[in-house]
Amino acid sequence: MPAEGSTGFSGPQYPGRITSSVIIACCVASSGGLIFGYDIGISGGVTSMDSFLSKFFPSVDQLEEQGTSSSQYCKFDSQLLTLFTSSLYLAALVSSSVAATVTRKYGRKCSMFLGGLTFLVGAVINGVASDVLMLILGRVLLGIGVGFTNQSVPLYLSEMAPAKHRGTLNIGFQLMVTIGILIANLINYGTAQITGGWGWRLSLGLAAVPALIITIGSLLLPETPNSLVERGKNDQAKRILVKIRGVADVHPEYEEIVAACDEARAIKHSWSNILKSKYRPQLIISSLIPLFQQLTGINVIMFYAPVVLKTIGFGINASLLTAVITGIINVGATVVSILLVDRAGRRPLFLWGGIGMFLCQVAVGALIYAQFGVSGAGTVIKKLAAPVLFFICVYVAAFACSWGPLGWLVPSEIFPLEIRSAGLGITVSMNMLSTFAIGQTFLSMLCYMKFGLFYFFAVWVVIMTLFILFFVPETKNVPIEEMMLVWSNHWFWNRYIADEDIIGNRYSNYGT
Repeated sequence: MPAEGSTGFSGPQYPGRITSSVIIACCVASSGGLIFGYDIGISGGVTSMDSFLSKFFPSVDQLEEQGTSSSQYCKFDSQLLTLFTSSLYLAALVSSSVAATVTRKYGRKCSMFLGGLTFLVGAVINGVASDVLMLILGRVLLGIGVGFTNQSVPLYLSEMAPAKHRGTLNIGFQLMVTIGILIANLINYGTAQITGGWGWRLSLGLAAVPALIITIGSLLLPETPNSLVERGKNDQAKRILVKIRGVADVHPEYEEIVAACDEARAIKHSWSNILKSKYRPQLIISSLIPLFQQLTGINVIMFYAPVVLKTIGFGINASLLTAVITGIINVGATVVSILLVDRAGRRPLFLWGGIGMFLCQVAVGALIYAQFGVSGAGTVIKKLAAPVLFFICVYVAAFACSWGPLGWLVPSEIFPLEIRSAGLGITVSMNMLSTFAIGQTFLSMLCYMKFGLFYFFAVWVVIMTLFILFFVPETKNVPIEEMMLVWSNHWFWNRYIADEDIIGNRYSNYGT
């Protein structure tokens, strides 16, 4: 049995290299992450702008101006305000199941195009919104777009990339997410300076730009060989495979894809088949990883960083500027992950990231307790703001090196073709459901749990780190169509895998 920290893989290593065709295709497809990241970054900044609050959420604005809240923890507690942020993720949850069917039947490109187009319409509606109803409608359309692109883009990247470099290319999606967050933070900082109180419209409306990029870009992309074979376009698939691998002899990899597609065609109902015992490892891991990703508390920081920082004593301009700082760190740490993921592997990054996030959550909780105590009625201690910001930055760096990119990479590479679209649909659904739940409840949780909220997330970080340690095998360098071999050699998951579940049982020397 191979060691827990290594793949032990001695199966096929297909010929090929990272070609310019693959790089261009993956860069264009990764731009789908821009719309997700832009929205994450823009929401928290806009909801901290006084002009936006006074127009759509006057009760929150009055509470903040009058300082009538008895607790600093409860200044922004409004279910309607959090619904503005979290409604997107509820819509993405619903749309991701539809996206899985579209992705399988009509291809990855089609799903990306529909996602970009819907997001574009939502951005326009939000930019011209005159009431809360228009805001929520726009957010719902944005959510549908996110559901489609988040389901199809990681899948596209994993299928296009050669196994040896799959991690590096797939994390391009998360890199674009972080770039989108950073751009949104910069725009929020700039638009907050606009006199006249209309800067928030520019912030929301500019979401149309990344939407246009992925909408137009998806029309120019080649389809993945896996999707083409799955839909009976074998000759075209082989031509694309030759082009993206940069070698004439792609027969071994092509035959693996064809074999996987033949098995996939025999399965008519991928949503019900995913419940079979042999898919139990993938189902559990692809459900828990996105749940755990949100229970790190990262979107609390990304959604509400300006709000949290404003609460602990930063002014509006200072809080937006510090959000820019965390955005820069987020991008830089994701680049580090790109450099390490196919060298160090997935598990070490998961584990070290978990340790770093745990320590930072405990430190931030302690500092906020020192700031406001249990009641939240304490006075702002300016000298504690800098340490809070420091630990938030370290926390963001730890997440961006680990659970940020790997939360999308690992689920996208572990499913066999016959249930791959459905599996990614489950991943996106779980991610959006947990994001919605945390986004909708965070401000109330902060109000009632106070500084203990950070310890709440710290406990979950411990649980998820132990889960990685014992139940998630290493997947680096394993060809995507041979991933069943990983489960058949894992100390726990092998009880669900029979010999006939491995296509052709070709590589019995795996792990020897």
